[in-house]
Amino acid sequence: MKSRMISRRAILRGAGVALALPLLDAMQPHLNGAPSTFKHWDKSLVAPAPRLICCYIPNGVNIIDWIPKDSGTNYTLSPTLEAIKEYRQDFSVISGLGHPASQGGHSGADTWLTGANLKSKPGFDYTNSMSVDQIVAAAHGPKTRFGSLQLSDMSGTGSAGHSHTLSFDIQGTPIPSENSPRRLFERLFVPETAADRKALLQRYAERRSVLDDVARESKALNSRLGIQDQRKLDEYLSSVRATEKQIERMAAWVDIPKPKIQETGLQLGSKPMDGHDRPMWIDVMMELTYLAFVTDLTRVVTFEWSREAGGYGGGGENHHELSHHGGDAGMLKKLAEIDKFHLSRLGKFMGMLKSTREGTGNLLDRTAIIFGSGMNSGIGGEHSPRNLPLLVAGGRNLGLKHGQHLAHDPAKAPPLSNLMLTVAKATGAPVSSFSDSTGTLKGIS
Repeated sequence: MKSRMISRRAILRGAGVALALPLLDAMQPHLNGAPSTFKHWDKSLVAPAPRLICCYIPNGVNIIDWIPKDSGTNYTLSPTLEAIKEYRQDFSVISGLGHPASQGGHSGADTWLTGANLKSKPGFDYTNSMSVDQIVAAAHGPKTRFGSLQLSDMSGTGSAGHSHTLSFDIQGTPIPSENSPRRLFERLFVPETAADRKALLQRYAERRSVLDDVARESKALNSRLGIQDQRKLDEYLSSVRATEKQIERMAAWVDIPKPKIQETGLQLGSKPMDGHDRPMWIDVMMELTYLAFVTDLTRVVTFEWSREAGGYGGGGENHHELSHHGGDAGMLKKLAEIDKFHLSRLGKFMGMLKSTREGTGNLLDRTAIIFGSGMNSGIGGEHSPRNLPLLVAGGRNLGLKHGQHLAHDPAKAPPLSNLMLTVAKATGAPVSSFSDSTGTLKGIS
């Protein structure tokens, strides 16, 4: 039965008296989700493999309480980073980096993993480029059922400059995200019936037929185009070829059974846009990510915890509103609490990975985690793409070094793309440059 919340005022009005009633269960807000009871595995049952997850928090952070005052391996944890102090040796704080080409503001999610100048093409309001996760997915995707997973608190792609996804393909086209724990679980673990598999193969065949027609017509058109149009058409055909490969991979997996996973302990009913459900929803999406990694369904995940200009704290606080703090001490204090809440969820995920044995190490040793924001709300509430809040965790067996604060002068710092390139190379992606990178980032590998 559907529960209904009852107010004290309604009861008092009905009784016609003014009595001090006790706090009844029916007066409490109804929660869609509940605290997680999910239990991690003792060990992975698949061969060790590199993995990458990129976790995005919107609206920046209280940068004053976030960045440590000193640097090096003997640095003192900042007040905010105390939330994950037990994992000190498993992460690095990196300060001062940013995206020189980005316009900042609430387009941070669009450029966090691309480093693109969204206004780089004359005559176009928006132009993005390939995100680093898709470079890693191109290297590892052929070995897994899903090349990558895109998660967010709002499904789909959103709008230009207010993306609901962190992932962009080779053409800079946004890749849709999923926000429902239930739908994600079914996509990953619920087996298709024979009729489902037949229908899937039919759809794949129809898509291949359409792509074949497009390729033939484009080839005939190419000889009649100028050099610039030929270049544009070649970019388009590259996207067509990537789609063809994706369809081939999906068709090859149709008859391979999915892992058998029970939903016990998973709060699949948690709502992403419910402030009360916020902790449970983040937890269950991270738990599903964990299960996807430990079963090797995918090795690449991007997770936008909230869209820019939105989001909640652990108690339902308005995250966006607090990011426009204007230097107000009370708002900064509340913003720091949200930052600690986010790190507590990250710490819980790191704990699951670290407690799961894999090969001669653990799951965290082979999972690179990039955590941060594409916006710095600054000391006065400004929305800057410079000196972004950033952590890199895990991946010790991939060659990543931790237990340190790598501090850079924001005025002289290398681009954030250098870090993205470094992490991509650590996962084994055959890449020598990325976006506006000038090389790899010293000190992290």
